[in-house]
Amino acid sequence: MKINFIDLKSQYKKIQSSINSRIKKVLDHGQYILGPEVEELENKLSKYVGVKYCLTVSSGTEALLISLMALGVKSGDEVITTPFTYVATAEVIVRLGAKPVFVDVEIDTFNINADLIEDKITKKTKAIMPVSLYGQISDMDKINSIAKKYNIPVIEDGAQSFGATYNNKKSCSLSKIGCTSFFPSKPLGCYGDGGAIFTNSKIIYNICKMIRVHGQKKRYIHDIIGVGGRMDTLQCAIVLEKLKVFDNELKTRNFLAKKYNNFFNSLKDPNIKHPVIRKYNKSSYAQYTLILKNRAEIINKLKKMGIPSTVYYPVPLNKQKPYKFFCCPNCTPNSNKLSKKVLSLPMHPYLTESFFNIIKKAFK
Repeated sequence: MKINFIDLKSQYKKIQSSINSRIKKVLDHGQYILGPEVEELENKLSKYVGVKYCLTVSSGTEALLISLMALGVKSGDEVITTPFTYVATAEVIVRLGAKPVFVDVEIDTFNINADLIEDKITKKTKAIMPVSLYGQISDMDKINSIAKKYNIPVIEDGAQSFGATYNNKKSCSLSKIGCTSFFPSKPLGCYGDGGAIFTNSKIIYNICKMIRVHGQKKRYIHDIIGVGGRMDTLQCAIVLEKLKVFDNELKTRNFLAKKYNNFFNSLKDPNIKHPVIRKYNKSSYAQYTLILKNRAEIINKLKKMGIPSTVYYPVPLNKQKPYKFFCCPNCTPNSNKLSKKVLSLPMHPYLTESFFNIIKKAFK
């Protein structure tokens, strides 16, 4: 039995005819850039999330970059974020010449600790960018309250949390700007790269739209600095079909996460801690991540049994070479601790009972 960490093949088999039909339609009309499927997807995504505007872009990284550019982030500015995340979160800040200001995470949710944010705000703070890690949304009410007090915009990095909810509101609808990724391994992914920006601000939407096409207001007239950030039509067509089965897949992810939780609870092993989801949250479970005392031993045991696992993330960003001078490497103890203990197990809607039988053997 081959166990996949992410099983895109099973998903494709289930929706193969509709995916192929969508792709053929694009091949027939030949509008590979900004074809009709792009606007169709943007309209459906904005309704799904519950915001006025959605703009598809070439990746989740580009979504963050364009959003920061739209807010006017520049050299010398500061953006508050977390070091326990994928590098793209801090990378886009530094690319604009700004400084990432790292705030430690909560030890049980892996998300930025909102109680620590206010102390990091200075006159140079241009934005706050919390990351909704592993599929669970950060404490946005608390973050937005702090941001409002200082008149600072918030960008949710929802690359891993599309479809998740916070107090019954969807990820990417909870702040000035929300960003997500459609990288293939994400809960809602395409077959290449892609992402989206969400906002209720027409001004921000129009600026982002210009930035997406090299700062172009009309053809060959460039009013601002931009990027080449369009999501291509084929990828939008694929996401349109995947969106039809997305809610059912989210239900299955949550069912499987509960199955995982029940098993690990039954072990009563203090050396194994499963994800804690806040009572007001529903996770999209982009990953199912444990906190383990003996991670290396578990990884080897799983490997021998044919079970793939991954560490997201083994080194916090403020300990990585390009970013460590922005922050004291030991000023984020929870991030440091988690980086040595977290382990993500297979999580996708096509896990079987046979798989869970193997997992039970691996941990007993």
